[in-house]
Amino acid sequence: MMIMVIVIYMFISSLLLGLAVGSFLNCLVYRLHNHETIMGRSFCPKCRHKIRWFDNIPVVSFFILRARCRDCHQKISWQYPVVELVTGLLFVAAAFYHPCLSGTYVLYFNATNLIYVVRDWLMLFALIFIFVYDLKYYSIEDVVILPIAAAVLVLNLLLRFSWINLILSGIGSALFFLIQYFITRGKGIGFGDFRIGILLGLYFGWPQIALAIFLSYIIGSLVSLSLVLARQKRMKSMIPLGPFLSAGALITIFYGQNILNWYLSMFK
Repeated sequence: MMIMVIVIYMFISSLLLGLAVGSFLNCLVYRLHNHETIMGRSFCPKCRHKIRWFDNIPVVSFFILRARCRDCHQKISWQYPVVELVTGLLFVAAAFYHPCLSGTYVLYFNATNLIYVVRDWLMLFALIFIFVYDLKYYSIEDVVILPIAAAVLVLNLLLRFSWINLILSGIGSALFFLIQYFITRGKGIGFGDFRIGILLGLYFGWPQIALAIFLSYIIGSLVSLSLVLARQKRMKSMIPLGPFLSAGALITIFYGQNILNWYLSMFK
């Protein structure tokens, strides 16, 4: 009975926190792009009316308002509930499932488990931000990525990850993207991907970073080819890499160790 209570409490707490963080992410994406302060109450981007608290409940308010602003009646983008819901579900997943802890469900908190959860929540925040921001604006904001990269490094060191592995992984990943940037003169990938490389390297370490990048390029190639075949994009069209790096990193967070174990088992 006690275990069930703990599970329900963790599920609800993680979901509500994730929904709230998702709502903040939507606000952050809009305000950073428009060079506005992130302080102050939320407002409608169309009419600039401040949003009432009961119209600002993640996911729920979107459907109650039938996807329209209460004041100007303009449509509200589906981005808002989707980002909120995805963030909420991923926060729940990170709170319950830890490949680093032998794939067990975490039914109790100690210092180590808490650090793992906070680290993963920070990383999920960064990956969702990268996915949305780069997809919409073809850009990366250092004000979000670099502080989280530093925080992730500190948390990994508290978890007693090898600092040499992490630093070399961060440098190697950054150089991987930086070399591509200079070879293609910025036409193959953007300079912002260099900073994403730092973040991924400091989070994963070796060899998980190699898997995350490999998966990202596989996903990116498949999606790009599909868009070209569907005549939605041309061969020379610009497609942001950030969303694919986020997708590859997400898969690696939850299934990376299993994939690596499967791969290495073929050589035994």
